[in-house]
Amino acid sequence: MWSSFIVQDEEIRTVNTSPGVHQPSGGLGGFLGSRGGGCKRRHRTHSSSGDGISESQEGKIKLTLFMAVTGIMLTVLGVGTEFWVELKPSKSFYNNQTCLVAHYGLWKCCTKTFWVSDMDPKQEICGSLHLQGESNCTFFKFYTTGENIVLFQKTPEKDLTVVSAMFAIISLFLMVMGTICIIMAVSKGVQFFLKPAAVCFILSGVLIFLCLIVFHQSVLSFLASDQSIPLHHELSWSVTCVGCAGALVIFAGALFLVLALPYSPWEKCLPKKNSDI
Repeated sequence: MWSSFIVQDEEIRTVNTSPGVHQPSGGLGGFLGSRGGGCKRRHRTHSSSGDGISESQEGKIKLTLFMAVTGIMLTVLGVGTEFWVELKPSKSFYNNQTCLVAHYGLWKCCTKTFWVSDMDPKQEICGSLHLQGESNCTFFKFYTTGENIVLFQKTPEKDLTVVSAMFAIISLFLMVMGTICIIMAVSKGVQFFLKPAAVCFILSGVLIFLCLIVFHQSVLSFLASDQSIPLHHELSWSVTCVGCAGALVIFAGALFLVLALPYSPWEKCLPKKNSDI
């Protein structure tokens, strides 16, 4: 009797340990597996909650961030260059052989001298900056020593120039802070950082446009400082870069604000009609 019981027990063990039969998980391994599955389920539930960021929303956030970073790059390009305004006098300002033009930005001023013979004879004012000539650039000293410069017997309004430069620096700082908030929102998976990022980008865009307005007012004050020498002025490509950057960051901030809403504005404004068949 005992021998038959041992034989039957060995046969059962042999059948249970065969590779073709699936064994139910038990013991410590099954317990740890069930605990791991519970952790994964809890993690998915947390990421799909209202405070988290879904995968589709994360893609929209990254696309909007790319737009904001483009605006930041345009701002850096515009603020760092000196092609904000071009000043062109008439051909007879110095003599009939050479012609002088100037351009400046927030930090630096440049003058360029070239021959009148290289210009179009029908043109009454000095030609374009693209012509070959001798150029000379200098940084504004009123940021350090307070000394102002003289261009065509005119002096730029340094107070307005300093204010416009401060607006540009504060705007860049807000853009960086907004970018950090978006990076934290994507890495942590929390929507909370979208609202401060939206505020930072919108304020930075507003400051950029205030910078352009103040700078243009400084140019008008510079031209009005001496009426004896008429000058033709025009805003250059650096202003275009900064203006496009301001529009981009404001639009990106508005999109971040929409993405931070707990509901979809499209579904709220245009609810779906349930069609009963």
